Amino acid sequence: MSTNREWIKEVLAHHDGAPVPYNFSFSPPARCRVAEHYGISGNLEEALDFPIRMSGCKTIKPLFADPAQFGATAIDEFGVVWATNALDRGTPVGHPLTEATLAHYTFPDPAAAYRFEGLGEWCRQNQDHYTILWIGDLWERAVFMRGMESLLLDWVLNPGFVEALLGRLRDYILATMGILFAQFEFDAVALSDDYGTQRALLVSPAEWRARIKPLLKEIYTLARRRGRVVFHHSCGNITPIIPDLIEIGLDILHPVQPEAMDINKLKREFGRDLTLCGGIRTQDLLPCGTPAQVRAEVQRLKRELGKGGGFVLEPGITLLADVPLENLVAVIEEARKG
Repeated sequence: MSTNREWIKEVLAHHDGAPVPYNFSFSPPARCRVAEHYGISGNLEEALDFPIRMSGCKTIKPLFADPAQFGATAIDEFGVVWATNALDRGTPVGHPLTEATLAHYTFPDPAAAYRFEGLGEWCRQNQDHYTILWIGDLWERAVFMRGMESLLLDWVLNPGFVEALLGRLRDYILATMGILFAQFEFDAVALSDDYGTQRALLVSPAEWRARIKPLLKEIYTLARRRGRVVFHHSCGNITPIIPDLIEIGLDILHPVQPEAMDINKLKREFGRDLTLCGGIRTQDLLPCGTPAQVRAEVQRLKRELGKGGGFVLEPGITLLADVPLENLVAVIEEARKG
């Protein structure tokens, strides 16, 4: 395997024998500590030669909005108001859809030029790595726009509104994908759409299949028709719908949180059809364990879930400020070992 890109393709094809690849995302405090430890002043992923590179369309409110720059709150292009802080992505505190209607709401323009600035150069710079572009969120975006409690009530009381909202968000994602496919060279698309609590789905499997699955199928189908791999992020226990995701064309499931699902069982039942990405415990091991425990768990995951390919090692969530430096170093260095 002469490039990182070829390495990841081998693993996605479930070819046994290749080293287990890895991926990490960092909150600003964790990124700063890792960069300082390794003496990195530039691109952390490049300096540590991470095989997977992720990017996406620009937004007017970045994922990590620094309060020093944005103030106590920041508004995204959908009109969602976020409380900002220096540690993580913040919390949605203002929802533009205060009523169950789209009559007075204007969706942002998916073709806005600022969204794609610099993306072509990023794709060219990372052409030897496996490149994944985030294309947006569907159910998760609806939650941000309406609020979780209101949206779940609408699910029962205003189903027509929910279907209209999700349909318009599907259209926004498909339009984004069309532009990306026409203008840029990259390997995979990534959708962020949390469906689970730590114990179960937020809605019943039957309701999910009726209202969300058909929209996902359209998104997945377009990606696969254009030769792209499909990466889907969903936190929580989503075990009942994993066969559905496979059926409509999912390639990579992320982040397979071990606190919420039996990841060894997932490997046994779905490992031939899916690549699992994740697996490292972030609620107890990384913030509270010892470096030796972190290294041992990484070794176990590589050994057990890496067998037969189809596994990318990654923490179950972005590395946050609560992870001690010694554990950040332990998980990165153990992951990078062949």
